[in-house]
This record gives sequence, structure tokens and C-alpha cells, in this order.
Amino acid sequence: MNQIIMILLISILVLVHELGHYFAARMCGVRVTRFGIGMPFGPSIKLFKIGYTKFYLHAFLFGGYVMFADDVMLENKEGKSSQIDEDEILPKDSPELFENKPKKQKFFILSAGVFMNLIFGIFLVMFAASIYHKLPAQSQSVYVDGFSAETTSNIKKYKINKGDKFLKANGNDINTLYSLLFYTKNSKMFDDYASKDLIEKNTQALIKLNPKYADAIKNNEKIKPNAIIYLPKMMSEKPLDINKDVLEGLQKYKKEGIKLNQNQIALRDEIISRMPIRADKEIAFKDLIYALSDTYKPLSITFLDKENKSYTINNIKIGNLGILGITLDVKENFVETKTLKSTVINSFRYCYITTVAMLKGLMGLILGRVNASDMHGIIAVVKVGGDIIASKGMLNGLLLTAMISINLAIINFLPIPALDGGHVMFLIIEKVTGRKPTAEMAEKINNFFFILLIILMIAISYNDIFGLITKKF
Repeated sequence: MNQIIMILLISILVLVHELGHYFAARMCGVRVTRFGIGMPFGPSIKLFKIGYTKFYLHAFLFGGYVMFADDVMLENKEGKSSQIDEDEILPKDSPELFENKPKKQKFFILSAGVFMNLIFGIFLVMFAASIYHKLPAQSQSVYVDGFSAETTSNIKKYKINKGDKFLKANGNDINTLYSLLFYTKNSKMFDDYASKDLIEKNTQALIKLNPKYADAIKNNEKIKPNAIIYLPKMMSEKPLDINKDVLEGLQKYKKEGIKLNQNQIALRDEIISRMPIRADKEIAFKDLIYALSDTYKPLSITFLDKENKSYTINNIKIGNLGILGITLDVKENFVETKTLKSTVINSFRYCYITTVAMLKGLMGLILGRVNASDMHGIIAVVKVGGDIIASKGMLNGLLLTAMISINLAIINFLPIPALDGGHVMFLIIEKVTGRKPTAEMAEKINNFFFILLIILMIAISYNDIFGLITKKF
């Protein structure tokens, strides 16, 4: 039921978008001949007719369209439509044709859907804020709930009390559960990457402990079988230092260091408990040094106790499972919206922060900072949206719908042919150059990019289905 609600909410967003085009066209005197809810695939129902506009409901709900008399006449000319009414055919010089309107009116009509989605998104946030008298502060407070049986770090030896709040990790604020888990996971023992600074330190340490092999170490010769090599004590790597975009999921994390090969990983696991080692086969000194240089990144966590006093625990060693070993109590932070002023201010603030995050995510995707496998579409939105409504209530469902509405506005206004922004781009090019692309050229360009969009939708749908199967969300 919650997923059905999510489908209906998304369908409303499409309807709002197309109504923007419809009302803008009517305001400018453009004849709108057809209005479709859903895409014209499969069964269709003619609902009613208002003036010259026939309203249709299509079985494929995800989508919508507005057709001007220009579109119908073009279909008729190309023989693509067999159901043309007399009132859908106008003289070429008719003022009711979109093509005969001034550029300012064309821009208004083309961009009206985008602005309607934007306005509707803000309205939804304000509506939710006024109904529930609160909005998410887009942060979480993470508290200590106890110790886990799976503790593999040295955290248990420190005095930490239930109810203490996580403030910082390695000096960076812990504002979400994700940021804390990211630090613990990526500070773990053995991540299969050799730290570059440790490679140099371990090289010098090996030479100092094994002076008779100094030249062999420097020249990366192989250790002969039965040779005894004294190993240095395990040294830690540099603490993890992560920028804000990575912690917010807006940029993919790239591990530092040199990736170990399978032989080096096997050697690392073998020598960890053997000090010194006796070689039972030929081993390259380089492999030995690399194996010694994949250790752990010490973690520093600052807590706030119940008396609002902060304390810091340094040199926390996370085991190879990447688990801190503390059970957590996570609470969503909210801001109150009980007055008209607080409702308006906090609603715009919420929209601004989330829109900036979406723009950063889009830019990260374009620049390759975000993995293409993290792109998801309507299937994931319906699944996740339904889960959010079920677990967190309708407030979060409405806010997610609002953000999707704003996201639709952003995506639709990109200067990509076949989208609203692409049509606006053609209009601007015509205005600047004084030359208008031929109808044939414009159609070819739009068709090409439409095919690309279909391919992208298929790829995103694959990500969604794969995510469902693997329980990614």
C-alpha cells in the first residue's frame, strides 16, 4: 500500500509538470489539442474534452504530455496519426500555433513545467511543515547504547557510558550514522592497500633489523628458503581524513596507497602472527615490505557525556571486520515549525540545502566522482519511498516527493535535446545566432537524444532491479 501511495505521489508530480505547460500555453493563446496522463502505450481512455483539448488517461502512468496543434498537424503531415479532428488543423499563420508565438512566450511555455515542479516542491515542504509542525534538520544524533558481542576493536578497554553522544571522528563532525560507519569501516585492519609512508618506514626498519640483507632489500632480491628475517613491529598508517562531499555520499571514496596483489595479501595474512619469519620458499623483499605496510588507520573519536563534557579517545584500532563494537542509538534531528515565520524560513532552508546537495550529486555524476552504479530511477524511488513511509511516516514521504519534484525540475531543465531544457537551448541559439535549425534537423537531434534517454532509463532500471535482488535498498 505504501508503494502504491508513492506511485500516486509521483504521478501527481508528472501531472503538475504537464499542467504547467498547459496553463502557460492557454495563457499565451496557444491551442492545446491533447493532454495525456501517462504515456500513450497500451490501453487508453478518453476522459473528457474542455474547449479544444481532449484529456486522455493511459495505462503506462509514469509520464505525461501536452500536444499543441503544431504537433498534431505535424503528425498528420507525416501520416503518423489517423485520428485528426477538424479543430486540430489550423492555418499555417494562425496565432494559436506555438510556432507563431514570440520567443518570450515560447520560453514561458517551455519552462512552465519546470517552474511548476519547483513551486510544487516548495509547497509540499511547507504543507508538511504546517501539518506536522516540524521538519528534519537533515542530521542525526548518534549515541552509545552498549557494547556489541562482535567487538574486534580495542574500544572496550575505555570508559564509555550508555547515552554518550558521538561528536567527532578524526576531528570531523559526526552528523549522521553513515559518517560514523564510514570512518569505522575504512579505518579497519587490512584494506588490501599498502600505505606509501609505511613502505619507506618498513624498508628502513628491515634494513636496520637485518643488516646483512641491506643490499638485497635495496635491490629487491628474493629471500632464499630457510633464511630468517626479523620483522619490525606493526606500525599504524595515517589516520583517515575524509572530505565533506564523501561523507555526504556526493563523491566516491578512493583508497590511498598501492593495491596489494594476491601473493602480497596471502603473505600479509601469513606473517601477521610470525615474528621473526623463516622463509619456506623464495619471497621477494618488495612483497614482504608491501605486506608489512597494510595495517590499520588509528581512529580518534570525541564523545559528549550526559553532563555535556567532551572527551576524546585516541588510537582506536578497528579489527579486520570494520566493526567498532558499540551498539548505537540513532535519533533524527528536527526543527520546529509551529509559527508561520518558522514554517516559511525552515521550509526554504530545507529546500535550499537539499537542492544544493542534488546539484552537487549531479555534478559529481557528470565529473565521474559518483559511480554510475549508484544511479537509480523510478523502481528504486517507489521501493525506498514506500519503505520510508512505512518506517518514518507520511511526513518523510511528502518530503521525499517534494525533493523528487525539485529534482524533476532540475533534470528537465538540463540543456539536453528531448527535454524541456533542450527546447529552451534551441530557442536561445536561435535568439543569439538569428538562425533557426530546420524542422528536420531538430527532429533528428531530438530523436537521437530521446534514444539515448531510453538507453539511460534501461540502464538505471537495471541498477534498480539489481539493487532489489541484492537487497541494496
